Amino acid sequence: MVRTRGLGRASGTGRGRDMSQDAHQPEVPQRRRSIALVRRQRVHVTEDVTQTPEDVPQLNEDVSHVSNVTPEMTGVVDAADAEGVAINGSEDSSAADEGFPGGPRDPSVLTGFAKHVAHSIWSGEERPELKLVSHGRKVDKFGRPTPEIEDMIAATGLSPLIRCSVITTDPGLISAFVERWHRETSTFYLPVGELTITLDDVASLLHLPITGALHTFESLVTSKAVVLLTELLEVSFEEAKAETRQASGPYVRLSWLREMYQSRCRARRWVVAARAYLLHLVGCTLFANKSATHVYVVHLEAFRDLAQAGGFSWGAAALVHLYDHLNEASQTLTQ
Repeated sequence: MVRTRGLGRASGTGRGRDMSQDAHQPEVPQRRRSIALVRRQRVHVTEDVTQTPEDVPQLNEDVSHVSNVTPEMTGVVDAADAEGVAINGSEDSSAADEGFPGGPRDPSVLTGFAKHVAHSIWSGEERPELKLVSHGRKVDKFGRPTPEIEDMIAATGLSPLIRCSVITTDPGLISAFVERWHRETSTFYLPVGELTITLDDVASLLHLPITGALHTFESLVTSKAVVLLTELLEVSFEEAKAETRQASGPYVRLSWLREMYQSRCRARRWVVAARAYLLHLVGCTLFANKSATHVYVVHLEAFRDLAQAGGFSWGAAALVHLYDHLNEASQTLTQ
């Protein structure tokens, strides 16, 4: 992760005895004083000055409203002036009263904060428990690919996923990070500043390629998913249709893929076996979903040409998928 804001405040830097005022400028803008407050201070200073009779006409000419109104009237005028300035778009004290209690003060940045889970928690609402899906045991049980297709799997750049599966997770830790995630900026808002997940993090943790072509996974209807299964996994139309019906959409079950892989290995149809293995692998890792049992058939399209699959930026696809699920999980209506 990289920190994007709040470095000065996080490191505790400030102006010391021997440091100039500009040595460490704070990274957050200083709050401006109210216009009404400034004008009152100016009026009070003017009234405290000892004036001679000959100076009074000149004073009345320069500051005409001071000598003709009472202090109470001055406050009313200043408040009206400040309100007019606020309408024209300038900053005033009322801007500090906008926003959310305990949350962002400027609603123009985090525009969807009203639907964010952090807002509902602050308001005393009970948030739904996050559903965490981990397929680490499934990947371990499935094991490494048969030696006949090991080179095909390695050529795609996805073989490190076999050893990177997470078996156990910390629900509290993940929930805390989700509550700090904001989709408008794709960053975590933490006490030390803003942090985000980068492609370098993906490359360091998952060892996936982060350079190369970007594959476009277009949405599939069930009928197109059936055609893709018959073409790339070489199953019958009836079998593909029955499986998508069992999965209730353009999906296949992970258990069905394991059976398909084993049957294709017995038939020595190695390319098809490699496709089944890879679809199961990404369905358990990169593209896992809340179903916990299904994988989207559209990802099979990336393995049409196994030689070309090695040129894709799988790290970028993984990061986009992670961002999408963080965006969804951070919303109040997520179930």
